[in-house]
Amino acid sequence: MLTKEQLLEKSKKPSADALKMHPFFKGKIMSTLKCAVRDFDDFAIWYTPGVAAACRDIEAHPEKVFEHTNKANMVAVVSDGTRVLGLGDIGPEAAIPVMEGKAILFKYLGGVDAWPICLDTKDAEEIIKTVKLISPCFGGINLEDLSQPKCFHILDTLRKEAKIPVWHDDQQGTAAVTLAGLINAFKIVKKNIKDARITLIGSGAANVACARVMLAYGVNPAKLIMVDSKGTLHKGRTDIPPDYKEKLRFCQITNAEQRKGNIAEAMEGADAVVALAKSGPDVIKKEWVKKMAKDAIMFACANPIPEIYPWEAEEAGAKVVATGRSDFPNQVNNSLCFPAIFRGTLDVMATTITDEMCIESAMELAKCAEDKGLKKDYLLPKMDEWEVFPRQAVKVGLKAIEQKVARIKLPKEKLMEIAEAKIRKARMETTILMEKGIIAGYKE
Repeated sequence: MLTKEQLLEKSKKPSADALKMHPFFKGKIMSTLKCAVRDFDDFAIWYTPGVAAACRDIEAHPEKVFEHTNKANMVAVVSDGTRVLGLGDIGPEAAIPVMEGKAILFKYLGGVDAWPICLDTKDAEEIIKTVKLISPCFGGINLEDLSQPKCFHILDTLRKEAKIPVWHDDQQGTAAVTLAGLINAFKIVKKNIKDARITLIGSGAANVACARVMLAYGVNPAKLIMVDSKGTLHKGRTDIPPDYKEKLRFCQITNAEQRKGNIAEAMEGADAVVALAKSGPDVIKKEWVKKMAKDAIMFACANPIPEIYPWEAEEAGAKVVATGRSDFPNQVNNSLCFPAIFRGTLDVMATTITDEMCIESAMELAKCAEDKGLKKDYLLPKMDEWEVFPRQAVKVGLKAIEQKVARIKLPKEKLMEIAEAKIRKARMETTILMEKGIIAGYKE
């Protein structure tokens, strides 16, 4: 077990390495061919004149776009760079490295082809219009790092009006992996999640979605307390703008005690805290953790620094601690869910991604860890446990079929075969490119 000092020093290394390796590779993704080029005569098939036959077939039968093109496996990662992970409004150009990173995760973990689309506008209506205009090329849209409250309006509008699945990973993705982590954390401490006192610190897009998905899963809203920058949400709050519709709803249905105050008051007696607030440390103090319930659960998930360091939460009495970082135990990371959710969505050509599909993903992710043996420092699988992604994809696809939002129906065995093949292929491609030197080896 590393010391506090060693963990702190280790936490600085990824940033230092990033400044060396990003310029070396000059970006993280590229396009490559999917079709065979046996000789130059093949260009007459893939381009003019042969391609016209495929175009006419799609014109006559629009659904055949999924057969003739890569649309069924192509996702756009769309952002305006206004709320980039822990960095805030840094603009579309500065957001590109994050969106390219997202595309890597889509491909390597889920076998999904993804491309960053960073928009030079902050206007919600322009973003909505742009997404709808580019939709013909894509099988799905992943909204990323959009500021609130417009992110709610953008997602709600596009889910109603777009012809392809649109989701906001900071909302549904965070909610799915957080729910998975909580399911297992409550098993470890031997408490019932559906009757627990849970405090959510921060009421941005992530925790609003967490609350919504938790309630859909069966968490008791009366025992849920949310905290924003001005204090707890309760029926007496009159300062919340009408654009924040879900926050206003939570003022009415959560916090049955009508507890008022700030983080300290909201945490008192809580069985679990999910913090998705501002980067720490010391956003959450040890003395507040001490006043939580016995065998407390602490998810301090702000990036790049958690609201409280894990060792401090443990010293204060928390039994299970998780963060959003890969270099600390128990990483609660969207990357464990979103590639699989899109894999399952695309494999049945679903028209939307419902909260119920996300809950299926969360339950299967939790089950994957449970199958290997839950421990206080093994709450969720690691990203290198590749089997968790096809397992989730199958559950998501089956739920889409059950909810009648899938264009095609496939049995469980076929869905597993498809998901496994596509994910294996993506990893194999990367390995071969590295072995052949096409992806250059990096040396210090």
